[in-house]
Amino acid sequence: MKKVNTHLREVLPIRWNKKTLSSAKWGEKFLPDGRIQYWIEHDLIRGVTPKMLVWWFSHLEGDMEFQGKLFNRYLVWHPEDHVHNSYAKRLPDGTVGPGATIRLVEYLNRNPKYKINVETDIEKLDEEGFIHNPRLEGILPMARMEYKFKQVGGDTFYENSLIIGWRNWSWKIFRPFIRFFLFPTARGIAWIQHNIEEVGQFEAFLPELYAKETKRGN
Repeated sequence: MKKVNTHLREVLPIRWNKKTLSSAKWGEKFLPDGRIQYWIEHDLIRGVTPKMLVWWFSHLEGDMEFQGKLFNRYLVWHPEDHVHNSYAKRLPDGTVGPGATIRLVEYLNRNPKYKINVETDIEKLDEEGFIHNPRLEGILPMARMEYKFKQVGGDTFYENSLIIGWRNWSWKIFRPFIRFFLFPTARGIAWIQHNIEEVGQFEAFLPELYAKETKRGN
């Protein structure tokens, strides 16, 4: 992976829409093939449409004006946990969609034990949802992220799913070690909390950012 800053940042000095675990339905379960799924059904994202979400995930890079100052837009999305994002690979025409790769660095709940440093390959990105497949340290494929979007008036019903493991008999052998050393239940709940917070934050900035940027022809 290309070298980028991977150190925990200071909290971004902004007011933000920090939703709590109680604002959503969520849980942990084992799938029939033995993989572990952490799932979330978010509260409606008010004023945000699936079209805006598709635009956002294909325009994660760059700065934005927020509360009268200029900030990196990825840090505004989660002012406490996010550190870095970039597109490690774009499509041949320079756009972002299935086949592109995102580089992400973040710390769930600002906990050094829950550092995320991945490259993740986009499998699907449209108004029905977003699927990407993170590779730990950019190498080891060990997770799958599935998002579903459903427009409700001018809002969006948004579901998230983090699936840990792979479809192979060997997963059941390695699962106890991975759950103990890499992804215990506590880390899964930290991911759920992080995700509820960043999805709730869309309401605070995305409608205005989308309106400004799309008028510029992006």
